[in-house]
Amino acid sequence: MDNRMTGAEAVVRMLQAHDVTHMFGLCGDTTLPFYDALAQLDHGITHYLTRDERHAGYMADGYARVTGKPGVCEGPSGGGATYILPGVVEANESSIPILAITTDVSTASRGRYPLTELDQKALFAPLTKWNASLDDAARLPAMVRAAFRAMTTGRPGAAHLALPFDTQKAPVDQAEVWADPRHRAFPAERAAPDPEAIAQAAELLAAARRAVVICGGGPVIAGASAELAALARLLDLPVATTVSGQGAIAETDPQALGVVGSNGGNPATRAVVDEADLVMFIGCRAGSVTTERWRSPKPGVKIIHIDSDPMVIGANYSTDVAICADARLALAALATELDGRDLAGQGGQARAAGAWQAKLAAFAPLATSDERPIRPERVIDALHDLLDDDAIIVADPGTPCPYFSAHYRWRQAGRHFITNRAHGALGYALAASMGAHAGRPDVKTVAVMGDGSFGFCCGEFETICRYRMPITSIVFSNSVYGWIKAGQNAGFGQRFYNVDFNRTDHAAVASAFGVKSWRVEDPAELHRVLKEALAHDGPTLVDVISQPLHEAAAPVSEWVA
Repeated sequence: MDNRMTGAEAVVRMLQAHDVTHMFGLCGDTTLPFYDALAQLDHGITHYLTRDERHAGYMADGYARVTGKPGVCEGPSGGGATYILPGVVEANESSIPILAITTDVSTASRGRYPLTELDQKALFAPLTKWNASLDDAARLPAMVRAAFRAMTTGRPGAAHLALPFDTQKAPVDQAEVWADPRHRAFPAERAAPDPEAIAQAAELLAAARRAVVICGGGPVIAGASAELAALARLLDLPVATTVSGQGAIAETDPQALGVVGSNGGNPATRAVVDEADLVMFIGCRAGSVTTERWRSPKPGVKIIHIDSDPMVIGANYSTDVAICADARLALAALATELDGRDLAGQGGQARAAGAWQAKLAAFAPLATSDERPIRPERVIDALHDLLDDDAIIVADPGTPCPYFSAHYRWRQAGRHFITNRAHGALGYALAASMGAHAGRPDVKTVAVMGDGSFGFCCGEFETICRYRMPITSIVFSNSVYGWIKAGQNAGFGQRFYNVDFNRTDHAAVASAFGVKSWRVEDPAELHRVLKEALAHDGPTLVDVISQPLHEAAAPVSEWVA
């Protein structure tokens, strides 16, 4: 039996073979063999004990986004499997590979009403790219390899493995425990573009006079920023992004237009898109928010669409050239095809500069306002002044997302801004910032949330303190589910119903967990307090008494997108 190990040991060794060094989750009775294997084996995996499974999923998501490696989370059967679902579905729809391992009741007890039984495979099937129950220990290593292969190739996505109790104890042949090194990071096995499609796209781009690029998250995931900037300079194109696409190009780059769409866009950026004679979507689904419900760009404009997922291309706009390929390879091929041609400039730098000038002119008086409650723009301005260029900001939906998307000008390309745009669930930022810090501990990480989100996630402040993570949390405190109240204000006759709640002293709550905390009501105190919080060598929180969205100049054109 020297060549055998248990199923639980085999899972640990398979994770180790795939270069997994961090994992997030919490224990349950069905997890005992797996935890015992983690306790006894020398594997080099740091396991972070979380306070619930939902946040374990969000931590794995944040970790994957900043490292380029699949994030791994785990939880027990029954309720644990249902709690981890929000993290899995957010990552999958955002093309972020996370592996959720949920332990399960024994296969022999199925149908006999054991405690915590549910059909995990059926539960996760519609929410993942790949999903299996490891019922046969002999197939366990092959199934884990398949999960990593699915997560990292094509359009990246989430995978789920159910790990029954008896499989954890069953024997596995050690010779089967190995990994394909190509699937330790993403995107793996990049697809090259069709040369004919590249030639057609080049002809359209060369003939255009007011073309615009709109980047979703695809170029950031593909690491295509250098290729994107080179093509933009070659053609003098303005490069717009979605919220998820921020980081595709530095927003201080002369070609950068900034965010477009109903969340974070503004009239100046919208005008550039509306005046375009050609739009090239790159790694972008052209969904309702990005296109202002498919009105910008206008129907009928010429479209080039680059995406690694063939189902995305042509889903919302009639497409003149479809390029199903990795964004980095496609952009490099386009630049090669166009190099040496006599290309007419498209005025991209001038168009982008005009849009920024208009946006900054509107932002400046709000960013220096002494109004109370504190304007969110003032928080953005202070952080922009205080944070290093390599800092990571993780923003919840609600108040933080549109303000940071519109007004925080990212000075470096790459993954510096994280927000959950697939489904926009509250309570994401704190946990995702913890995962991001675990993956990139040498830079400052800031979590920004509203007080609605604070109520979803505050238990994880104990986790931050236990691991002494020097994350600074900022709460926009306005005692309301602000996005919904703004929608009622704009489109439902100001009939405000069940959106307001009592104000919490968030600084006091965080202090009770051990977080060094401040409460700020005076705008004149904001810069000093934020500077002190950011410099502290442990976890901090700043509770900002802020303006609610329905009373603000929020960069949102439609509250129901």
